[in-house]
Amino acid sequence: MLFHIAAGSSRYNLSMISFAVRLKFASEDRDDVVETLRALATASRQEPGCINYIPHHVEDDPDTVLIFEQYRDAQALATHRESEHFKKHAVGGLYQKMKERSIENLVALV
Repeated sequence: MLFHIAAGSSRYNLSMISFAVRLKFASEDRDDVVETLRALATASRQEPGCINYIPHHVEDDPDTVLIFEQYRDAQALATHRESEHFKKHAVGGLYQKMKERSIENLVALV
């Protein structure tokens, strides 16, 4: 989580949204999923409120993808979810192919 620390104080910007999305796909969809993630990540990283959007394969399970996402605040996340690229690549692409999906909301410790 990115913190904004004022000189001489301990005030933090705790409004940042951080989470990980875990998606499971069929092996035969792997190449298509990678291409879809490439397009989605490229577009998402251009959003002004997007801090990080990093898709990963799970090392021992290449059919599972973990996407680490961070947004400036709740409004930036809402804007992301309403974007054309999210609707096209996530809702219209990844969500149609996924076998499982889970989200882990993260809270920064420091």
